[in-house]
Amino acid sequence: MSSLTDTGTDTPPPPARLAYGRHTWKEVAHLLADLPCALAGFVYAVVTIALGVGLAVTVIGLPLLALGLAGARGMAGAERGRARGLLGVHVESPSRLPHRDGFLPWLWAQLTDPVAWRSQLYGFIRLPWGVLTFTVTLVSLIVLWPVLPFVARGLANADRAMVRGLLSPSDELERRIAELESDRGVVVDTAAADLRRIERDLHDGAQARLVALAMGLGLAKEKLLDDPEAAAAMVDEAHGEVKLALQELRDLARGIHPAVLTDRGLDAALSAVAARCTVPVKVSVDLPERPADAIEGIAYFTVSELLQNVSKHARARSAAVDVWRTEERLMLQVRDDGAGGADPAAGSGLAGLGERLGAVDGVLAVDSPAGGPTVVTAELPWRDRDRDQDRDRDRPAVS
Repeated sequence: MSSLTDTGTDTPPPPARLAYGRHTWKEVAHLLADLPCALAGFVYAVVTIALGVGLAVTVIGLPLLALGLAGARGMAGAERGRARGLLGVHVESPSRLPHRDGFLPWLWAQLTDPVAWRSQLYGFIRLPWGVLTFTVTLVSLIVLWPVLPFVARGLANADRAMVRGLLSPSDELERRIAELESDRGVVVDTAAADLRRIERDLHDGAQARLVALAMGLGLAKEKLLDDPEAAAAMVDEAHGEVKLALQELRDLARGIHPAVLTDRGLDAALSAVAARCTVPVKVSVDLPERPADAIEGIAYFTVSELLQNVSKHARARSAAVDVWRTEERLMLQVRDDGAGGADPAAGSGLAGLGERLGAVDGVLAVDSPAGGPTVVTAELPWRDRDRDQDRDRDRPAVS
């Protein structure tokens, strides 16, 4: 998640003055429209809540109330749009309600939606305010026109406060939900891409080599009696193919989750990755204990991909990897003395790596001026290994 949000910041109006400006006329238009909009919102809130509560003893009462609350969200969106267009107030749209399978879960989610109830409250209190603003603005427009800009500014500021207070997301939790929904999409896309890569590597690599091996052994079997020397040569060739196929399978398994990481931790696993790099790499891992398996795996693959970038693109003479823990965060830093100029915004692999880290509350920072050096710092949440193992041990087995 993802939720639909209004981006942007509030546009502060210029100071009110005696001469009528564009902002004054927009505020006057908003205040004059308050009465019809407030009347519509008040009637909608009264009718939907009265029908829903009054018919709650029947089977249609609560569903009617739920539908009314869902519609209140739409009316609140219209009010946010009116405030944005006329008052310059940019208020984020609340996150969508999570999808619920089944009628009763959907009904409960609608009836307990705080955003919808605040939208209905907004409709209730707006009617007396709409009568007041319409009357004062109209009188000021006709009689008190010299001070109309100041009157309109004061009333419009109250409107701005009301919109921000009742029609904005309820708290930081809603924004967090929106971020998690967005991150979930990144995780799903990344997992699908990894599965396609594994399938492609198996099909084009080890599987094709094993098929050729089977055909070669079949031909060797046919020649075993007629031409033993040719059969022996074919078996010897097949033996070489077996070695290559095993090596490809080892490389593929290392790309999924290396055994050295499971057995010996980040220090040994990153040292193995550094040994395969085309430039000398100094590895320093300062961790008092091992993090959770998932965090450890993400850290490994992050450093592995960064070192691949060093090998392919950096034109560096040396590199260094540092891993340490600070409070509840796991810190990774990869430095090289190459040409620099790495830019995640240019659509490189760094952008995808940053998205994958963001999906687990991680952060990626790149400092790579032209001419170098390049310093890439990654930050991951720390999770204790023992806690995750206890959770896995307590999980019921599936037979």
